[in-house]
Amino acid sequence: MSIQSVTMPRRARWLQSLRRAPASFKWGGAILAIHLIVAVVGPFVIPYGYSQMGTGIPLAGMSLEHPFGTDQLGRDILSRAVYGSHIVLTLCVSGTLLGLAVGGTVGLLCGYIGGVIDEVVQRVVEALVSIPILVLALLVIAAAGPQLSGQPAMIVGAVAFVYAPRMERVARAAALDIVTREYISVAKLRGEGAWSVMFREILPNASSVLLVEFALRAGYAPVLVGSLGFLGFGIRPPTPEWGLMISENRNLLMMSPITVLGPGMMLATLVIGLNLFTDGIAQILGRNVQFSTK
Repeated sequence: MSIQSVTMPRRARWLQSLRRAPASFKWGGAILAIHLIVAVVGPFVIPYGYSQMGTGIPLAGMSLEHPFGTDQLGRDILSRAVYGSHIVLTLCVSGTLLGLAVGGTVGLLCGYIGGVIDEVVQRVVEALVSIPILVLALLVIAAAGPQLSGQPAMIVGAVAFVYAPRMERVARAAALDIVTREYISVAKLRGEGAWSVMFREILPNASSVLLVEFALRAGYAPVLVGSLGFLGFGIRPPTPEWGLMISENRNLLMMSPITVLGPGMMLATLVIGLNLFTDGIAQILGRNVQFSTK
């Protein structure tokens, strides 16, 4: 049997499943694709540098030369917003992935081994989850000190620290259900260790739950990163980040609303696209996901 005869049916089944995908998955994927293209290509095609001052009259309105206008320093808002796309996406995806790696590993391990270690970890997790997300992120950044505050690695670490306990609870719940299955008992009888059972047996069967949880948290990560930037705890200026741009121009909302609406619109569309995409993934995997910021 040729390779083509094997791969074509798979490709056909993949295309058929894509056509049957929920509308939220398609619309969300389209919005995300646009943001990804802007993030990858945008920094190379923007007409002005993100920190280039005097590109136009300060606080100029929308025009063909400056579709999003200019800020109080004469910087092109569109160029800054487009350049900030890859910064926001990098921070959000990296922080959520790190949180999933840490929280997922701890959750699966606790769900498998149980005992005193599990009890201690759960009490710590409950304490962290009881703190509001934004407050916890601010505490982490403040504890790091002024030298690390504003660094991209610090923002990624704060997002991961906030999301890891919440992902740990989801991973542990999935592991508690999986460890009762017969194939886990068979793996134990074969003499496999805890790490082997966790990564070879539990993780593949919990991957769909963790995928939905990752997509859900990634959908709210731009809001968290933008909130930190708006409050002055995000990326340091003049590097453009959407929350920081909104904060810098918030006093100009009545005079030149496009300076705030431009980055705000990009942030809003990214969050909408991520949440639609997440809802579509949840429907495809047959999971009933509760969307909340808790």
